Amino acid sequence: MNLLKSASLILCMIVTGCSSNSEKPAEVAAVAPKIDAAWLDDYETRLREALKDSRFELERRDSVLVVTAPVDSSFNPDRPGMLLPVTLAPITRVAKLVEQDDKTAVIVLGHADSTGSDEINRTISRERAGAVAAIFRLSGLKHDRLRIRGLGSDMPRAANDSKEGRALNRRVEMVLAPQTTLLALLAEYNQPAPAATQVATAEAVK
Repeated sequence: MNLLKSASLILCMIVTGCSSNSEKPAEVAAVAPKIDAAWLDDYETRLREALKDSRFELERRDSVLVVTAPVDSSFNPDRPGMLLPVTLAPITRVAKLVEQDDKTAVIVLGHADSTGSDEINRTISRERAGAVAAIFRLSGLKHDRLRIRGLGSDMPRAANDSKEGRALNRRVEMVLAPQTTLLALLAEYNQPAPAATQVATAEAVK
C-alpha cells in the first residue's frame, strides 16, 4: 500500500512538473512610447518658420507632425520624379531642422491618385518620396532616422471622382516624430516595394 501511495505521489509530481513547464509565460503587450506634448509644440513652431512663404502644409496628427507637399506645385509635370526648384529651400530647411536633432526621425510618404494601375501608382509615388528623401540625405540625415514609402492610391485625402479630389491625393508627406516611435510608425505604412517599371510620361503624371 505504501509503495502504491509513493508511486502515485511521484507520478503526480511528474505530471504537475510537465504541465507547468509547458505553459508559456503571458506575453506583455508592447507599450507605444509616450509623445511629449512639449516636443510637438516646439517642433510645430520651428516647422512653421521653416515653411514660411512656401506652398507646403503643416498639420498635427495625433502624435506626429506632417508636412505635405502638393505634387502639382512641387514636381515637374514633364519629369514626375523631379522636384521644382521652388521646393528645394523649404525642404532643405526642414531637413536641417531634423538633422540637427538626433532624437527626431522622418518618414517620407509618396501618394498618388487612383488614375492608372496600382503598380504605376506605387512606382511613381515611391519615386517622388525618394526625391524628397534625397534632400534629407544630402543634409546629413542617416538611414536610421529616415525611411520612405510609396503608398500609391491607398491613403487618399479626398474622393478620386473629381479633378480637385485627385489633386489633393497627389502629394508627398514628411512625417516627423521622435525616433523612439519610428518602428511603430513604420508598421502603419509597411508596403511591399514596387517592381521596377518603366512608366511613360503620359501615364506617370498622376
